[in-house]
Amino acid sequence: MAAAWTALAITTAFFVFEFIARVEPSLAAHAIGRFYELKPGAFGTLSSLFFWIYAPMQIVVGLLLDRYGARRFVLLGSFCCALGVTAFAATSLVGLGAAGRVMTGFGASFAFVAALYVANHWFAPERFALLSGGVNGAGMIGTAIGAPLLSGAIAGHGWQDVFLATGAAGFAIFVVALLFLRTVSSPAQSATTGPLEHVGPSLRIVAGNPRIWLIGIVGLLAYMPVNVYGGLWGATHLTTERGMTSVEAAIGISLLFWGLAAGSVASGYIADKLGNRRLVFLIGTLAAGLAYGGVLYLPTEGVLAIDALLFAAGFFNGAQMLSFTMAKEGERNAVAGTVIAFVNMIGIAGALIFQPLVGYLADISGGDYRFALSSIPVCMALSAFLMFAGLREHRHPDHLPGARAPMPVDGSR
Repeated sequence: MAAAWTALAITTAFFVFEFIARVEPSLAAHAIGRFYELKPGAFGTLSSLFFWIYAPMQIVVGLLLDRYGARRFVLLGSFCCALGVTAFAATSLVGLGAAGRVMTGFGASFAFVAALYVANHWFAPERFALLSGGVNGAGMIGTAIGAPLLSGAIAGHGWQDVFLATGAAGFAIFVVALLFLRTVSSPAQSATTGPLEHVGPSLRIVAGNPRIWLIGIVGLLAYMPVNVYGGLWGATHLTTERGMTSVEAAIGISLLFWGLAAGSVASGYIADKLGNRRLVFLIGTLAAGLAYGGVLYLPTEGVLAIDALLFAAGFFNGAQMLSFTMAKEGERNAVAGTVIAFVNMIGIAGALIFQPLVGYLADISGGDYRFALSSIPVCMALSAFLMFAGLREHRHPDHLPGARAPMPVDGSR
């Protein structure tokens, strides 16, 4: 089991790194906007370029992992993600900066699915909800700790030097993976069909299933606040609408991610104990919508009250991770990577819409970020409604407790 935990630790570290790289521009939004001479709407578009490549790559990533396993793609992804962050910080040309952001998104597209792939294939099926919550929780903790530290470093040293240091950390993860990562074989590797013949059936199973599409849309709506508030516009809202300093805003956003970390693990643990993912998702999503509404609309200007609401919003929002569990558990194990990646693709695609949309709503409303972010509680309510009205618990026999042993180790390095 040492190799299994090592693989999970490395892929989780890669996810932590890519998530920090994903949200890092939000920590220096004004500085980067001034540097490139961009208005809020255009800056939102620049930041969202990450997702324009990340989202469509998800289905490719899932098919590759199911066919070939995770190791080679963790190496490719971590290297490209680190190179993209470095390129974004090393140029003064907005076009090259945009290319760096796209490369960051390409490399990052392998991280989350690879970590969940390892959790699915190397550990018992009844532990997936908890382990996947732990992976997401680690990413949120890394962001919760990193955001205030990086904000302070940006204030002291400038955003470009900090981004270059972040890129160096990504290259270090690549080296560690190169030296120590082994991974499980994919069940699809034993197939008698060729790689291209494997693609068609896998895509038909996943893309032709209305239940998976609905779970993906429900997850998209529930994950929207993480992409939009935590990932880009939250700090701006707290400083412009709530009167916080940049440091106070960074702490507030970090508390949102601390809540997400705790909530991801707690929701996975409770869902495993109850054997009911749908109920935990429903309660968590509704409660998160109320907490985000409080952040936006309650008249209080006290920092502690807003921080408490942000933590609560993140904690209950952690139940969004159960959308991956519900989708994966509904299909056979041989296509688990494709299912997880497909749902992640739909969820991340929300950033393509909502990050620029909030920026443009802020533009047309004269900088009213409360108005622009009012889409958050609406999305949470719609997510809960679709889960309640359209989805029921369902598990494929491959994912019942004790149904299968972990896959053997792929001896290649």
